Amino acid sequence: MALTISTAHTTITILTIVAVGVSAIAFFRPPEVILESMAETDVEESWLPMLGTLKAAGALGLLIGIGVPVPPIGTAAAVGLVVYFVGAVVVHRRAGDYSISGQHAYLLLAVVTLVLDVVS
Repeated sequence: MALTISTAHTTITILTIVAVGVSAIAFFRPPEVILESMAETDVEESWLPMLGTLKAAGALGLLIGIGVPVPPIGTAAAVGLVVYFVGAVVVHRRAGDYSISGQHAYLLLAVVTLVLDVVS
């Protein structure tokens, strides 16, 4: 079985949907590690539901983009997730957090999903 761009796109998109979806759910019932990260980056806990909703919307948009023959929906969702996670990296950098962590992995997934979406 040959790996095609379409297969790679679908596989990476599903992986991104699952990863971002799980992360979104965690923002509605945050474990201590998320609360600590939010405190270290000076982001108010009251932002968690909105941030979780944005992640969930991105994951849902990717899912719709796979199932509905309207490609701009998936592309828009991928762009939104890239912007979201670039923002997360910037917030962590501004707070002095230079470690490689979750937001970098999610950003990588979102970028790869977007690139594969554009080329497929």
